[in-house]
Amino acid sequence: MKTVNFTEMKNGTKEDYELLEKFEKNFERQTADRVLNYLSKQNTTLEGYKITRLEHSLQAATRAFKNKESDEMVVATLLHDIGDDLAPMNHSQYAASILRPYVSERTYWIVLHHGLFQTYYSAHHLGGDRNARDKFKDHKYYQDTIDFCEKYDQCSFDPDYKSMTLDDFKPLVKKIFAKEPYYYL
Repeated sequence: MKTVNFTEMKNGTKEDYELLEKFEKNFERQTADRVLNYLSKQNTTLEGYKITRLEHSLQAATRAFKNKESDEMVVATLLHDIGDDLAPMNHSQYAASILRPYVSERTYWIVLHHGLFQTYYSAHHLGGDRNARDKFKDHKYYQDTIDFCEKYDQCSFDPDYKSMTLDDFKPLVKKIFAKEPYYYL
């Protein structure tokens, strides 16, 4: 395989960067496959839950699909907790950063903030402020994020719920990740 000539980026040539751009575009086109592969391996759970992380994601996405949400919202719902393993203290931001180039500002904002909004259901039991989300009360996506948590996230821990499979969602994931990016940073 051809490689660049430099060992320090500042010494790269136009040809070096054109080569890298070609490889990076090809790599980027495979993002959906990498995301699906990673998600498929989330078949364990944190102690105490009745279902796996994968099943939670499938339940939430199935609910969004059945509610006729947009394709990007179904995919975002499927991936909303993908950061749980690697970034448990900021999983929402992790998931949102993966989705950001491919989804609208609204969908990005919902995923970015769902972790805080989800504490509405638990914080008061642990001495926290269940209304911490209210600092965003005047934001245009505040109610959308409340609705996301209520309809898709907080209710998707049921071991008896019949979810769609990850294979059912593959075409939607591939479709969303094949879109021309909205954002680059």
